[in-house]
Amino acid sequence: MASRRTVHTVTELPQSPEAERRFRTITYLVMMGIRVICLVLCIFVRGWWLLLPAAGAIFLPYFAVIVANTAGGMRRSSVSRPGAVVRQDGEEAGQ
Repeated sequence: MASRRTVHTVTELPQSPEAERRFRTITYLVMMGIRVICLVLCIFVRGWWLLLPAAGAIFLPYFAVIVANTAGGMRRSSVSRPGAVVRQDGEEAGQ
């Protein structure tokens, strides 16, 4: 039995842990910056419009954590060349 050597391409490599952590941190900090703006707007806005910045100040921390934690997983995708697809029984696909 001949063993098959798997070839990895650059497009299959995951993002480095440092780059992923930096992306997640920047995403979280931007959303928390928007929350601070919402908190400041709560001081100056009156009437029914107060509900918008108040909702942003209340719900943004939850969404910031969710988005920051799932942002790295969305960017990973498997890329394969169509000519490299091989069936399980050993025949090449497309024939």
